[in-house]
Amino acid sequence: MSVHEQIADDLPLYALGALQGEERLALERHLDECPACRRELESLRGDMALLALSTAGPKPPARARRRLMEAAAREHRQAKGVVSHPWWLPLPWLAAAALALAVVVLSTQNSGLRRQIASLERDAASQQVDLQHAREIVSTLTASDAMRVTLVAAKAPPQPQGKAIYVRDRSSLIFLASNMPAAPSDKAYELWLIPMTGAPIPAGMFKPDAHGSATIINPPLPANVEAKAFAITVEPEAGSTTPTMPIVMLGAGE
Repeated sequence: MSVHEQIADDLPLYALGALQGEERLALERHLDECPACRRELESLRGDMALLALSTAGPKPPARARRRLMEAAAREHRQAKGVVSHPWWLPLPWLAAAALALAVVVLSTQNSGLRRQIASLERDAASQQVDLQHAREIVSTLTASDAMRVTLVAAKAPPQPQGKAIYVRDRSSLIFLASNMPAAPSDKAYELWLIPMTGAPIPAGMFKPDAHGSATIINPPLPANVEAKAFAITVEPEAGSTTPTMPIVMLGAGE
């Protein structure tokens, strides 16, 4: 038997994955050097694929089935006393069944991947909606033409407020009052600077106008006094040297 005849007999086994050991290695070495046998191997594999598809698809050409079976029939290297039926003849149908099973598995995996992709697309769409919502909130908060309104309890009178701006190094003080109630008759409000140590220091008298507003600008104060807080009391119009209780308003440094 020539080398090519031996190889022709072994090619169906190799195509089916049934050729092992030294015979497989020898055939692979031959295939590296012989383009004709490589083409024959590819033809056999193509025929086997057509036969495998016949389990779940259209009937393959009769030529493919006949060609593969003729190549398989050339195998005659059975041991003496073994039945003439080659043991590997059912292998094409096993390969067909395996291919059919692989098709089912791949189809299932493909469906799972499609579901995962659809889920990711839904998540991405939801995130885009959330991002757009956040952008709208930031745009509203930072808009230069936005109208800003403070709401208060209906029919509740505005709360009295006083703001003192004091520069210790210059002994400079500006005080602004708003929403202040009118002082009692023959009385006035007196502002006090409460130092870190020592007695409160008078810082000016005031009576609110009809709108409850009043201002004290740079009253005479001792030099370089560190202020702990400012307070307001109700005193005689001429003023007092010490606060008269109770203190009606009090505020510490911000």
